[in-house]
Amino acid sequence: MFPLRLVQVFKTVLIGFIGGILFYIVNLPLPWVLGAMTIIILWNSLPKSTVLLPAPLKNSGLLIIGSYFGLYFTKDTFLTVGPYVIPYIIVTVVLVFIGIFNSLLVTRWIPVDRITSVFGSIPGGLTEMVIASESLKAQSSLVAIFQTVRLLTVLFVVPLIVVHFFSGETFQIEEIVNQEPVQNHYVYYFTYIIPISAGILLRNLLPAGIVIIPLIFTAILNISIITLPPLPTILLIFAQVLIGIGIGKNISISQIKQGGKYCFVYFLLAIMLILLSFLFGTVFAAVTGLNLPTALLSVAPGGLIEMVLTATAVGGDPGIVSSLQLVRVLLIIILVPTILKWYFLKKSKKTGSSS
Repeated sequence: MFPLRLVQVFKTVLIGFIGGILFYIVNLPLPWVLGAMTIIILWNSLPKSTVLLPAPLKNSGLLIIGSYFGLYFTKDTFLTVGPYVIPYIIVTVVLVFIGIFNSLLVTRWIPVDRITSVFGSIPGGLTEMVIASESLKAQSSLVAIFQTVRLLTVLFVVPLIVVHFFSGETFQIEEIVNQEPVQNHYVYYFTYIIPISAGILLRNLLPAGIVIIPLIFTAILNISIITLPPLPTILLIFAQVLIGIGIGKNISISQIKQGGKYCFVYFLLAIMLILLSFLFGTVFAAVTGLNLPTALLSVAPGGLIEMVLTATAVGGDPGIVSSLQLVRVLLIIILVPTILKWYFLKKSKKTGSSS
């Protein structure tokens, strides 16, 4: 049984690499993440197909990428980000409220209840939104489907637009990972044991802690103690493929079809939010003096990993994008579900008492 599982895991990773190579050859953005994700979604939708990626293997990719992001942090990053936090929070809150308003508005024309619609379209974590919606008796299966549509839309549209319209550079993986080592002694690579161990042990302390904790520890080490050497190219590619497989294995075409024609509505809501985020990102760049790719990717309602990887490809500042996207993730995941649950519970009590 064990050798069979090992073969299935190897086959899954191999299929993911094939998808990444195909996307890389045709020069699509985030090829190793999106290519692996796309081919796994397609493979997962075939009859009798098997996709197997053990949690420790998936988590290893997240730990590697989290540590990699931490390398971009310097003392100047924290000094630079500080003045932007308040205007950034304002922009994020406005975007979230617009997203909530639009999701409530569409319920006038489609037979989807308000709670399901809001939790299905808000730019937060898919898992967190599903769990929060269940406590309010929403249709959690539809929330998962609409959030999947939103996630796929953001992952494909934002990098594609930023790479091809807001950067003069062509997306190549070398731009992300080819850096000259700053240390000649390979013993310094053992220092990565600290952020990786912290990521494993403390991953439940924060939303997306498996990425954020090693990022924080790597940044602290890189700033205060030693300058860490860059991670090898092949290791970063492998990590991105694992992340793509991890996303894709939970999504199938049949699952998306369950939402029927309403998926298109939430696709349009996602597109509208992306366009608004680009507008706000442009204003944010003008107000703060950040370069346009950095501002756009900081405000974009996408995943932290994908936005930071895109920033490295288009000449943005990955440290600033990481910092601000982290603020957005924490703000949305920690506060928004709580506020929405309070609002809908209060409203249901008023409705119950009036009837």
